[in-house]
Amino acid sequence: MMQLIHGDCLEEMAKLETGSVDVVMTSPPYNLRNSSGNGMKDGRGGKWPNAALLNGYNTGDDNMPHGEYVKWQREVLGECMRLLPENGVIFYNHKWRVQKGLLQTRDDIVSGFPVRQVIIWQRSGGFNFNPGYFVPTYEVVYMIAKPKFRLADKANAYGDVWKIDQARGINHPAPFPVELAERAISATDGETVLDPFMGSGTTGVACVNLGRNFVGIELDEAYFNAAKRRIEEANEM
Repeated sequence: MMQLIHGDCLEEMAKLETGSVDVVMTSPPYNLRNSSGNGMKDGRGGKWPNAALLNGYNTGDDNMPHGEYVKWQREVLGECMRLLPENGVIFYNHKWRVQKGLLQTRDDIVSGFPVRQVIIWQRSGGFNFNPGYFVPTYEVVYMIAKPKFRLADKANAYGDVWKIDQARGINHPAPFPVELAERAISATDGETVLDPFMGSGTTGVACVNLGRNFVGIELDEAYFNAAKRRIEEANEM
């Protein structure tokens, strides 16, 4: 079952039944243009092809005031928690960064949620024009678990550092790789997977490959249509 929804994730999740999804696998907009550094402001633009995120996303500039961004993301996580049963889990991929010389984790977003583990996604390095710290080569995946969540049989052998190359050749400013989604989803026995920030449709493709049900929500019409085509093509293979 593939349910693809074009709309605002908070509005659309509010329409879904409590406890109706087993797994959430998502990577939200990172709000990268709200940055103290110059890499996203002067044309260098980080690890994405042709500095795509310098212009933000089609429906947003990825430059919210930090407090508003945190509030929004906490509301999204709250809705995701409502949609999970007591054995459900969220895999929430985000990026730590240095701001004004200090590490900015995403603790202000996930504080109070039941974070059971932080998984390190080790990818190839991006760019770093600041001599004050080493080039970042990883992102994090917060595993936010309901009390009765347990991994699928033998999935604990994966460990908590996943070395997976970043996505390439996808028409989206910041895609994550199908292998990352597959690793997370296959580590669960969940039948229905939600991605409230569907983007290029990566989580949906992973669900096709793994034979899981998928609910994907995307606000931007162009990304939604591209994701729909990509998922349909994966389904035909």
